[in-house]
Amino acid sequence: MNYTTKRRVAALLAVPALLFTAACGADDDKGGDSASGVAQIKGTFGDKPEISVPKDGKPSDKTVIKTVSAGKGPEIKASDFVRLDWTVEKWGSDQPLGGTWATPSADAKTPRRQSVEQVGKQSQQLPAKVLDAVKGKKAGSRILVQGTAGDLIGQGLNTASGISEKDVLVWVVDAVGDATVDAKAEAKGTQAAAEQGLPEVKAPSQKAADITIPKGVKAPKKLEQQVLIKGTGKKVEAGQGLIAQYTGVKWEDGKKFDSSWDHGGATAFQIGTGSVVPGWDQGLVGKNVGDRVLLVIPPSLAYGNSPGSELAKNTLVFVVDILGTV
Repeated sequence: MNYTTKRRVAALLAVPALLFTAACGADDDKGGDSASGVAQIKGTFGDKPEISVPKDGKPSDKTVIKTVSAGKGPEIKASDFVRLDWTVEKWGSDQPLGGTWATPSADAKTPRRQSVEQVGKQSQQLPAKVLDAVKGKKAGSRILVQGTAGDLIGQGLNTASGISEKDVLVWVVDAVGDATVDAKAEAKGTQAAAEQGLPEVKAPSQKAADITIPKGVKAPKKLEQQVLIKGTGKKVEAGQGLIAQYTGVKWEDGKKFDSSWDHGGATAFQIGTGSVVPGWDQGLVGKNVGDRVLLVIPPSLAYGNSPGSELAKNTLVFVVDILGTV
């Protein structure tokens, strides 16, 4: 998986990265908190925050990182996986520029989309300085990050967004969940043989799976799935961030097109919200942490509705190790 282009398996995330075109460097917590120069945040953790600024007040000339309310969960460490809610406004505008609260669920049964990130890794949703602000905080915390677009976003600022380097931006980030998973973790246990008509899987430790397409078998027209290794962890629920290793090949020629093992190991994404291809949502929700799952996904449940994708006409075969949830 290439972190500069984000997850190839993921569909478009809930909120386009309108403000920035690339991530910027990390930063330490900063003060600069004065009543007249820092945005005020109302609302409780988990609900959409209300951002207000002092009338005729000037924003602090320093970047501010402040815990609005402290959570009681584990402390978020470098390289942890986190699930976040967030919103961002220009100082004094009262209009969100983006965020997870801005996009409602597709229906009442579908959880709202949130950002699932790894601390220290590049994000398409949040500038690095904003994401890095959750480090050292406890899960369940609400965090304020305020500063100029030039400082928080840096050279990656997208000028087409209408935001200048001197404009002050206010982010509110809720650290909904946190999980620590070894980047080289993998499913453990005796692997079952593939069922008749499904690809054969050999999964050498610490490497991309070797997937062999059965000869003379037509690609299935519906989702096919098999649990190759049965895990003993909790069931995966829609709306959670799923942490996994994966390898994907094309049914048509058996060629690998992507693998987490080629890009640093374990990765994470939100499941069951339309944030990834439908075949992943349908095939992985309800599975158990520790499972190794074989998925054969027809184009209609993969990239068939994205004619610009190079994989639009392909049936995709994935082997996914479910390592944890966040």
